[in-house]
Amino acid sequence: MSANNWVEIRKGLIDVAMGREPADLVIRNGQWVNVQSGEILPNYDIAVKGEQIAFVGEDASHTIGVGTKVVDAGGKFMVPGLLDAHMHVESGMITVTEFVRAVAPHGTTGMFVDPHEIANVFGLKGVRLMVDEAANQPVHVWVQMPSCVPSAPGLETPGSSIGPEDVAEAMTWDGIIGLGEMMNFPGVFWGDDKMLAEMAETRLAGKVIGGHYASPDLGLPFHGYVAGGPEDDHEGTRKEDAISRVRQGMKVMMRLGSAWHDVASQVRAVLDDGLDPRHFILCTDDSHSETLVKDGHMDRVVRHAIAQGLSPIRAIQMATINTAEHFNQDREMGMIAPGRFADILLVEDLAAFKVESVYAKGELIALEGELLVDLPAFPYPVWATQSVNLGKPLAAEDFRLTVEKGNGSVVANVIGVIENQAPTKHLRLEVNVVDGEIPVDIGADVAKIALVERHQGTGGVQVGLVSGFGFSEPCGLATTVAHDSHHMIVVGTDEADMALAANTLAETNGGQVVVSRGEVLGMVELPIAGLMSNERAEIVAEKAATVLDGFVKCGCTLNNPNMQMSLLALVVIPELRISDLGLVDVTKFEFVPVVE
Repeated sequence: MSANNWVEIRKGLIDVAMGREPADLVIRNGQWVNVQSGEILPNYDIAVKGEQIAFVGEDASHTIGVGTKVVDAGGKFMVPGLLDAHMHVESGMITVTEFVRAVAPHGTTGMFVDPHEIANVFGLKGVRLMVDEAANQPVHVWVQMPSCVPSAPGLETPGSSIGPEDVAEAMTWDGIIGLGEMMNFPGVFWGDDKMLAEMAETRLAGKVIGGHYASPDLGLPFHGYVAGGPEDDHEGTRKEDAISRVRQGMKVMMRLGSAWHDVASQVRAVLDDGLDPRHFILCTDDSHSETLVKDGHMDRVVRHAIAQGLSPIRAIQMATINTAEHFNQDREMGMIAPGRFADILLVEDLAAFKVESVYAKGELIALEGELLVDLPAFPYPVWATQSVNLGKPLAAEDFRLTVEKGNGSVVANVIGVIENQAPTKHLRLEVNVVDGEIPVDIGADVAKIALVERHQGTGGVQVGLVSGFGFSEPCGLATTVAHDSHHMIVVGTDEADMALAANTLAETNGGQVVVSRGEVLGMVELPIAGLMSNERAEIVAEKAATVLDGFVKCGCTLNNPNMQMSLLALVVIPELRISDLGLVDVTKFEFVPVVE
């Protein structure tokens, strides 16, 4: 914005505030949820000029003219629009446009998105697609430039890569708010030049460096990481994680996504230990489309935070002003105050937090859960829908796990799934060997997991073992949503079903599928980068529900097991993961054999 434009807008706001010109919109007789002062003030009015708030006071009648639209809030609470401080659009399996369509009626008027999923497939041009689509939305969608592509160099092979020169270029783009989560935390505390260079470009641009310290070690590595520059972290799962981060000057991002439930434990640092709540921020990180449709978005997180014992005003601060201040956007949003965007929610009951009306940039965009504005589909290019290349059709033989020993038993390194958490367990289990192969053991809850290379068409397949899904039937389940390299993960108890699942996704250009006894039980197609669909969230949710139902039919009872499966290749979160290069011990950042 030029200085002249700024002056013109401010003169308009001043004229409305002084009563010299009429407001475009006045909301009267509401309870002002004042997050900047921590008060709830009854019988207040808000006057809006264009996209911004001009006046907030006990009587805005002087701003009402012939053309002014007047809305009686009827004593409802007037709440700032909710902000999601850290999230990945791709995790919803829908595009930016369809994500906004799903969450805006729930009161989300701002999102800070990290598109490192599509960046791992397409690199900088994938990020550009997301930035361009974000600019077309009726709400605020800021983009964080992905920092770690690949997330762990040398431990995986992504479809593309990003370096300091890419970060420097992105920092000049409109819509880029900062650097996405710095997942290569060992690279930071060991002083890796590339990681430091990316953070330097961000800091020189005056923007925020996102953190990701996925380790329980709060000793010297943690201190080295903080010294490196990351300013926030969403990977804490314990109260002590929250306390340590705040004491060292970081913002604690407490997430409640579809599968990650970390608010309840970390908010105890505020409730029990009295830490300043203004350093705590709420976010979702990863939300499945079904969660968005059935349960909501940031409104769901606010309700959950209140249920843990936070006062409504504190919980709302963590989803509004705290976020805006962290990203240096509090001059523009995060509160109901003059000069800020008119992002306003009308809510009957703060504790229940069911959003009735949603105003964004001065316009009523949603009412009683229904979106009122048109969102044209973003035109994704053909190349973005052709990213799954296995090189050849796969067969059951590709999923066999052979060992030198003919028969007997061996000790194997097995990935252990932890329900509702991103970390896994590194299990060492005794498994049977039959005719030189390790078979699945349904009775012991030991299934196979494979990582299939899908970017370069090498035909490479890495096979290992996984426990925790509880499969009781022959099955094969595959996903091209495979954080962060986004190759293809295949798990199952039957090699033929696993092959069919993989080949099915190759034909559909990506998605998630469940196969049992040669029959497809459930599938959601995700042709955009193998990560997203441009269909409506409710349609994608219905298809994704068939995948979840397929998990159940195979015997799995985990909450959101497809999201748990999608993280089994994330080689930056302890303890054990699989990549296209082998099995990775993430506590040591080194490869380990499947069989010891």
